[in-house]
Amino acid sequence: MIEFEGPGGLFAAIGLATLAAALLPRILGRAPVSMPMVFLAAGFVGFTVLPGLPDPDPLEHGSITEHLTEVCVIVSLMGAGLALNRPLGWRTWSTTWRLLAIAMPLSMLAVGVLGWAVLGLGAASAVLIAAALAPTDPVLATEVQVSEPVTDGEAADDEARFALTSEAGLNDGLAFPFTYLAIALSAAAAAQEGPGEWVPEWLLVDVAWRIGLGVLAGVAVGWALGRIFFSTVADKLGLTEKAEGFVALAATFLAYGAAELAEGYGFVAVFVCACTLRTAERQHGYHAVLHKFVEQIERLLTVAVVVLLGGAVARGLLDELGWAEVGVAAAFLLVIRPLAGWIALTPGKTGPGERAVIAFFGVRGVGTLYYVAYALEHATFPGEGELWGIAGLVVVGSIVLHGIGATPVMAALDRRRARAADEKDEVTIAGTPV
Repeated sequence: MIEFEGPGGLFAAIGLATLAAALLPRILGRAPVSMPMVFLAAGFVGFTVLPGLPDPDPLEHGSITEHLTEVCVIVSLMGAGLALNRPLGWRTWSTTWRLLAIAMPLSMLAVGVLGWAVLGLGAASAVLIAAALAPTDPVLATEVQVSEPVTDGEAADDEARFALTSEAGLNDGLAFPFTYLAIALSAAAAAQEGPGEWVPEWLLVDVAWRIGLGVLAGVAVGWALGRIFFSTVADKLGLTEKAEGFVALAATFLAYGAAELAEGYGFVAVFVCACTLRTAERQHGYHAVLHKFVEQIERLLTVAVVVLLGGAVARGLLDELGWAEVGVAAAFLLVIRPLAGWIALTPGKTGPGERAVIAFFGVRGVGTLYYVAYALEHATFPGEGELWGIAGLVVVGSIVLHGIGATPVMAALDRRRARAADEKDEVTIAGTPV
């Protein structure tokens, strides 16, 4: 075994990981291997052959896990909101609303029932797992999401990438009320309180009040920044030409901090802020600058989280799991999410191909890890090691399964869409009088 002593090895490893984060997206190209897959494997191997590395057990380092995943998610949410090119609307975002209103609750219900009936979890733990697995991750799903903002107005987001990006941007925050529900159930069980003593407060505060404040904070910060950077005065002062990409981090932390200070949901605020800022001047090239900077920061944070996840697996994160937990994780990835997504989008404006892609690629990742870490830091749940194991197994399974399939499937969908466009053009030309 290789001994790990002194800071030199640590800094060298950080340097290699950062270099890999910069180069891998180009090196991998269209190969059926995603960047998270590589870093997951690197973390597993590294923490296996270097016993001197500190144990990345999320149970022992709950606070660090919570805040690292928290920052990773909010940065990714800003990037997701800035990347979307489609204006907000009930019809234009109809696929998103279906996924949030139908697929998300169906998935949570199925996971909660399996957690209780198959895994023998208590009510609070079953709700926590259902809430943690609810978000479609904006961090690990870059291969199936909108890549960047465009300024020409012609390159509209295709329905599959748009749906997965917008769903991830919103349901990462909308899973929070159900995490609070799990915490409330745990506290009620400890205090032997009946539902009448805590359910009204949960509905009014954790659901309605905090979601509303998150939306308001996001709109307010996004509108204010839009007025600063996309106005006549800003043009005269050259603010957008002279400003740097780290303004995106300012927007991220301002929106998140404002919402959290008002006891709203910061995740919701960050995504809404990004969408509002984009709306202020949709065709401006500065959005690409902001998005590029956020993307680079997100990539570095993703490397850290995924490497540590691989290390945690190597050090025994999944040791408490049996075949029942493996079956539930497989059922979620292969049956529950795809079926719930298909039901949500049928009927709809998506064709069978796009519908299948959207339903299948409900990537689970850093948001899942954050919600488990948050809940376990704020309440006591029986079998915390098992809860971490289930969450970790689903995320690892999603990284591998969706990482292998994302590039070839999306390429095939693009080719199919291009052929359909060519056929439509040929029909139009053939029917036009010369």
